[in-house]
Amino acid sequence: MLKKIGIGLAVVIVALVAVIATRPATFHVERSTTISAPADIAYTQVADFHNWKGWSPWDKLDPNQKTTFTGTPGVVGSTYAWEGNDKVGAGKMTILAVKPNEEVQIKLDFLKPFESTSTTTFSFKPEGQGTKVTWSMAGDNNFAAKAMQLVMSMDSMIGKDFENGLTAMRTVSEGEAKKRAEAEAAAAKAKAEAEAKAAAEAEAAKAAEGTPSEGQKVAEPAKP
Repeated sequence: MLKKIGIGLAVVIVALVAVIATRPATFHVERSTTISAPADIAYTQVADFHNWKGWSPWDKLDPNQKTTFTGTPGVVGSTYAWEGNDKVGAGKMTILAVKPNEEVQIKLDFLKPFESTSTTTFSFKPEGQGTKVTWSMAGDNNFAAKAMQLVMSMDSMIGKDFENGLTAMRTVSEGEAKKRAEAEAAAAKAKAEAEAKAAAEAEAAKAAEGTPSEGQKVAEPAKP
């Protein structure tokens, strides 16, 4: 009897392994949103890892996680490592390539609760008066990942996180765009006021010297 049970279990295991082996060898997850802000503002939110705290969906899962930054922000080779609770685990991101205001490629290494490596890409393209931001992740499925996808796909597992992250990035970027517009308007107003004041002072100086200003000049009578 035990022998039959053992044979039955072996058959089930072999069948399960065969099914798992048929799962896709790679995965790709992608989400997009349109942000009412210039591309350089959205780009900076991604390229400088220090800014991720303002919009990353995972940073909020453990406010006390330990983070470490190396390299020059926004430059190839700069890294962002983290270690936190069971919800965020531990890992590291490294910038692989950048096209200023157009694209950022990142190598993503998960260390805990399981090890995996994938490539994350952010692209920034003009769309109307704003910027279309696309966040994608691609990588290989090892045996464990294939087994997990029997019950839940990678898209199901992290797609919602991408959506939440992009929504938060939109809020932050549009806030920065508003601040920039207000600062530019204030600077333009200050410049116009300074120019008007300088012109008024010049007129006053000419009047004090007895020199007719442009508005005071009278046309000379025509000579016979």
